[in-house]
Parts: sequence; structure tokens; C-alpha cells
Amino acid sequence: MLSLGTALSQDKADDNIFRHLDVGASVGTTGIGFDVSTHITDHVRVRAGLDFTPHISFPMSFSLQSYTDGVGVTGGNFEKLQNYMYKLTHINVDDRVELDGKPTMTNFKFLVDVYPWKTKGWRFTAGFYIGSRKSAKAINTMGEMPSLVAVNIYNSFYDYIMSDEAIDEPFFGDVYWDPFLIEDLRADLENEGHMGIHVGDFKDGKPYMMQPDSDGMVKVSAFVNCFKPYVGLGYTSALDKAKRFNLDVDFGMMIWGGSPKLITHDGTDLTNQVKNIKGKPGDYVDLMKSFKVYPVVSVRFSYKLF
Repeated sequence: MLSLGTALSQDKADDNIFRHLDVGASVGTTGIGFDVSTHITDHVRVRAGLDFTPHISFPMSFSLQSYTDGVGVTGGNFEKLQNYMYKLTHINVDDRVELDGKPTMTNFKFLVDVYPWKTKGWRFTAGFYIGSRKSAKAINTMGEMPSLVAVNIYNSFYDYIMSDEAIDEPFFGDVYWDPFLIEDLRADLENEGHMGIHVGDFKDGKPYMMQPDSDGMVKVSAFVNCFKPYVGLGYTSALDKAKRFNLDVDFGMMIWGGSPKLITHDGTDLTNQVKNIKGKPGDYVDLMKSFKVYPVVSVRFSYKLF
């Protein structure tokens, strides 16, 4: 009678909700993750944790060129503009700007695993990820800072020389520029235009020339929805006889609300407003556009605490 009562008590304990607790670590397309999990029943398990992507750099570069309204983009005059910028700043400006792209995803996750067969490891999984909207960023390397600052100085000088202020207003105290000098500078610079990064073309055919921001930086950020539902399939297998060490493999998709928006520091949407983006930047933009959902593949190792 005692043994029967003990057995019944054991069966009842096994039926308790949250009777086990596992801790796990995972690696996959969502980055590195840590979580805890527990079985609610023999057929249902819940997992909760945090995933984050390491800041691995993906290099890319853009060319510096000049642009004038009515003329368009010109590339053959860069050496002349380099000389101007050297005279103004004593900085030798490179003809290309290097950027480092980095994923920045950090998400809390809550997943529910449903095992249709009690004795088999196959399962369906549904749940959600929630985190910041910014999923990646690209920013110029530190070595490009002097060149970008020089570009800003040149563009400010160009705007000033071409404005009425150059002749009508004193540039210091009561000292005015020589009008003949201003006219000579205008004649020399009027066909050169502003300096900028020719990223691509707007849909109306006008070139998109990205200029550095007030800090002398160029930046692009990728934005997705904060709340991202998840659906997928998976498999769970024990790695030892005691079933304390387990392996999980997941295949699914994170639904992040269509293609990410790639927004530059000046507010331009590269995903929807700009076309003909060349080189590696164009490849990255095309890749991001193709991901209407984010593929999730991960491997998880876990240990049963009790």
C-alpha cells in the first residue's frame, strides 16, 4: 500500500506545472542567446531569454564625387577639388569613403514549443521576439574623419563664395573680400559644385549625393518592427542517458514587418527612395530588400537544473 501511494505521489509530482527548469545557450542567425525553459505538460514547453548579435564588421565603401545642378555628377575633376580642399584644410582627401556595417539586434524572446508526439523530439514552435527597432548600422571608419571634415569645409566655402554674402557682407569686422577675387573664385568653382558621396539615384533620375553631417560623419541605420512574431519547426534530443544535457535545433522565420528601412543620417530611405546603388553597399541593400522575413536557424545546448 505504501509503495502504491509513493508511486501515485510521484505521478502527481510529474504532472505539476513547471516541474523542470532548464538553462540554455544558443547560437544562430539571431546571434548568441541565453534562456530558461520549462515543460508545462508532456507536450508543451515554454522558453524565455535574450538574443544579441555580436558587432561583426562588414566593410563597404563609396566614392567621393562632385555634383552641380543641371550638370549632374562629375568624376574627372576630383584632383582639382582635392587641391582646393588641401589649400583650405591642409588635409589630403581620399577619393573613397570607407564604412563599417554592423548588426545591432538585441531581442527578448518568448517561445512555446508543442510536441505532437510524447516520445519523439519533433515540435512546432511559435512565439515572439521584441527589441529595439534598429537592427544594423553602418558608419564611416575613424580614418575617414579628416576627409569628411574637409568635405564639409569645402562645401561651406563653396556655398559662401556663390552667395551674395561673399560680396555684400564683411567676412571679418569691417573687412570685405575683393569683389574681383570673388568673381575669379566663382568662375573657377561654378562648374565644380558640391562634394559628396554618390550613393545612387533617386527614382526621378536625380543623383543622391550624401554629404557628411555636422559632426563630419556618414551613417546608415536599418530599422524593423520592435515586435516580431516567430513561427518554426524544431527538434529536441537528449545528449546523455539521464537526459540532463539536451540539444535543440530550430528552423523558422521572424516576421519583422517587410523589408527593413535603411535610413541615412540625412533622412533618406535607401530601401524605397534610391536605386542603382553600386558596389558592396548596393549588394547589402539588395540583400536587405529581399528579406521580407528574417530566417532563423539556431542550435541550443541546455542543462536540466531539476
